[in-house]
Amino acid sequence: MSSRRRKSVRRRPLGVLTRYDELLTAAPVLGLLVLVFAYLPSGLTRSYSGVARVIDGDRLVVGRVETRLAGIDAPELGQMCFSDGAAWPCGKAARRQLRDRIAGRPVTCRGAGRDGQGRILAECRVGDRILNAEMVAAGWAVSDEAYQAEERAAKAGERGLWASRFDRPAQWRNTFAVF
Repeated sequence: MSSRRRKSVRRRPLGVLTRYDELLTAAPVLGLLVLVFAYLPSGLTRSYSGVARVIDGDRLVVGRVETRLAGIDAPELGQMCFSDGAAWPCGKAARRQLRDRIAGRPVTCRGAGRDGQGRILAECRVGDRILNAEMVAAGWAVSDEAYQAEERAAKAGERGLWASRFDRPAQWRNTFAVF
């Protein structure tokens, strides 16, 4: 009878290999979860602040967060209003008004939820001034229910858009905008 002798093979302990495999599996899963939670529409309140770049009268980018001022609707950039029989670019005027209110100062926003284009809906401030309310009170945006008193006062005082004839921005988009 011949006895066979097995060669001794040095193996890694099973625990080390298992932990390495678990890390390789867990890292992509955790990364995917972070991305999903970052981009899901959420009802959770989110606060952020930074330098703002104004897009139009109710949209801005604060830091890297695309933001829509909640509760208001400003004319689109290409929208025209009419005064004394002449057209004037009220959408561009609304953007200029928002830019002037920010004037390079830091903007702080607090928002929850997103609009149809994925932008955070937020109330934004410069210091203790609420930009959403200011834009409506000055007549450069209309209220989407939240700032009705400010809209009534702007209309009565014929401020901003109310000094001319104009279509409400949502109506103008439905009629003229091409998306």
